[in-house]
Amino acid sequence: MNPITLHALESFPQQLEAHYAAIPAAFKHWAPPSWDGVPSEAFTAIEQVCHVRDIEIEGYHVRFQRTLNESNPLLASIESEELAKSRSYATADTAAVFASFREARTKTLALITGLSDEQFDRTAEFEGYGPLSLRSLVHYLCSHDQQHLAGLQWLLGKIEASCVLSS
Repeated sequence: MNPITLHALESFPQQLEAHYAAIPAAFKHWAPPSWDGVPSEAFTAIEQVCHVRDIEIEGYHVRFQRTLNESNPLLASIESEELAKSRSYATADTAAVFASFREARTKTLALITGLSDEQFDRTAEFEGYGPLSLRSLVHYLCSHDQQHLAGLQWLLGKIEASCVLSS
């Protein structure tokens, strides 16, 4: 696996926490009037971090294991909005969410840094993405991380714009 991707995955938990901390406290649960142009799922700041945690554990951990242990498995996409509602993301304890995510990312990094080239070459079919290798999945996870940093920055932009409109 290339070093830039591994470094991005390793540094993401701190970046996510820093981006979340940049959201003013009064806006942690705020939603803009329109989600047009959002680069991630249409989630509030707290919902973004809960989503990242759950996708890591229930999405990528499962996808990695199935790709390693099964012959060309079909990897399901996760219905993020349903998960957000059923898990009451809006009422989540942020400290617990971040702790759980850091633990999950540590597990992810331990898994992928120990893989051989043959293991990275194992294949699967990912719903909505098509055929891929385990190496592809690692890149998609990294891309997913970046989408959520962008989503939090987008929210900051919308928050600032709402302050201009209300003055």
